[in-house]
Amino acid sequence: MSNVNPWHQAKRPNILIFNPDQWRGDSLAHMGHPAAVTPNLDGLVAKDAVSFRWAFCQNTVCTPSRCSYMTGWYPHVRGHRTMHHMLRPHEPTLLKSLKNAGYFVFWAGKNDLVPAELGFADHCDVKYAPSRRPDRRDYHSYDEWRGPREGPGFHSFYAGKSGHDPAKGHYDDWDWAMVDGVLDLLKDPPRDKPLCIYMPLGYPHPPYAVEEPYYSMVDRGKVPPPLPEPDWSRKPSILGGIRRNQRIDGWTRDQWIELRATYLGMCARVDAQLGLVLEGLKKAGLYDDTALFFFSDHGDYTGDYGLVEKTQNTFEDCLSRVPFVVKPPRGVPVRPRVSEALVELVDMPATVEALAGLVPGHTHFGRSLLPVLSGMTDEHRDAVFCEGGRLEGDIHASEWDEHYADGRNLYAPRIALQREVPAHTKAVMCRTKTHKLVRRLYEMDELYDLKKDPGELENRSGDKGLAAVEAGLKERMLKWFLETGDDVPHDLNRRL
Repeated sequence: MSNVNPWHQAKRPNILIFNPDQWRGDSLAHMGHPAAVTPNLDGLVAKDAVSFRWAFCQNTVCTPSRCSYMTGWYPHVRGHRTMHHMLRPHEPTLLKSLKNAGYFVFWAGKNDLVPAELGFADHCDVKYAPSRRPDRRDYHSYDEWRGPREGPGFHSFYAGKSGHDPAKGHYDDWDWAMVDGVLDLLKDPPRDKPLCIYMPLGYPHPPYAVEEPYYSMVDRGKVPPPLPEPDWSRKPSILGGIRRNQRIDGWTRDQWIELRATYLGMCARVDAQLGLVLEGLKKAGLYDDTALFFFSDHGDYTGDYGLVEKTQNTFEDCLSRVPFVVKPPRGVPVRPRVSEALVELVDMPATVEALAGLVPGHTHFGRSLLPVLSGMTDEHRDAVFCEGGRLEGDIHASEWDEHYADGRNLYAPRIALQREVPAHTKAVMCRTKTHKLVRRLYEMDELYDLKKDPGELENRSGDKGLAAVEAGLKERMLKWFLETGDDVPHDLNRRL
C-alpha cells in the first residue's frame, strides 16, 4: 500500500509521465556515462529532481513491465508475463484511478498496455492521434534497411543514420507526432481539471536508427566497448541460442561502437524531446505545479555479451536497470541529486497516489518515494525483483505465432527459443546492492558478486565461498513471494 504523504496539498499537482521505451539505466551523462548526451535530464537533476541510480523494472519486455508499473503488481500476481496478456477490464491502473479522480488524462504514445478488444475510454480522456500520418515510416514496418537475409546484419537491428524532413529538421515519425500533440495541448491546456500527460514514446527501442543532429552528437571515441562474451556454459541457454541465431558474431569492435553510439543518439533525441515538453510546461505556467516521472520500461543489450535487443527471462543490469528521474511539484520537499536508494518501477504509482491524495482501491506493492525525494533517507528497499519466462506446459505464454515461422521477423532469433524449455524457463531475480541471485526453474541458478563482477560475467552459484550469501538471497526471495503472492479484493462478498 502507498505511504501517507505528510506534505499533501489541497491543490492536486499535474502529472507528466514521460516513458521512453528500452532505455538502459547507465545511459545518462549524470550517471557518469562518458558519451551520453542528456543535458535536459542532467539539468533537472542538478536543480529540481532526483535520479535513482539503482532503479529496476519488474519484467524485461514491454507489456509485462507496463502492466506491472501501472497496477503496482508484480507480474506473478495476475499472470501479466507476456506481450499477449494485457490488462483485463476489471483490473485497476494508475491512469484509470487518475481519470476517475477528476484528472484530464492525455495519452500520447504507444500502447503495449490495453488490449485491442478493451479500448482506451476507461483510461484516458484523449488517446491522441495526429490529424495526418507522419511522413516517415517506422523501421519495424519495412525491411530494405536490413540488407540481404543471409547477411551478418539481418537480425542486428542496426540501421544507422536516418534521413529527416528538411522542413521540420527531424525524422517525422510517430514519436515526433506525439511530442507535437503534447505541445499543442500545452498551448491551451484544460484549466478546470488537473492534467495528467502520459507519453510512452517508442525511442530508443531498436532498430538502432536516428537522424541528425542526434546521430553526430555522440563522440565515438568516448563510447565504451560492449561487455565481452561470458562462459556460455554457465549462462542461461536462451542467451547462447540468441547469440547463434542473430548471427552477428563476426562484427568488429568498430561496428559495435557505431551501434552503441547510434543508440546513444536515440537517447539524445528523447532527451531533446523532453526538453521541448518541459519548455511547453513553463510557457503554459504549469511547470512548477507539475510532478514529472521519467523512466523506461526496461533496458537493452546494445552489444553487451555480443547480443542486441532484449530477452524475456534474463535479468542482467543492462536489461533490468532503468533510468528513473522524479521532479515533485512546488511545495513538496526535494533535495536534487543522484540517489543511491534501491527502487522499483512499482514505486511510481505509489508516489503519484501520495502526491495526488489518492487512496488505492486495491492492494499493490509500491512504496512512495517522497521520503527519499526530500533527502530524509536513501534507504528504501533492501532488495529488488524482476521475473519472466513460463512453465513447461504453458505454450500459450511462449509469445509464438505464425509470423515468426519463416525466421524473417526481427524478433525471430529470440521468439523461436521461447518455444523451448528449458530455454524459456520461468525465472526470478533478487538483487541487492552487492549481489544478484536468479533462480531458474529448469536450468542452473545464477549468482553474481556485483562488487567484484558488475558485468555479471562469472556465475558463482554453487560456490562454497558464497554459500551463505546464496542461501540468504533464497530466503529473501521466499519472503517476497509470501508478501506479494496475491491481492485480496477490498470489496467484500455477502455470505448467504
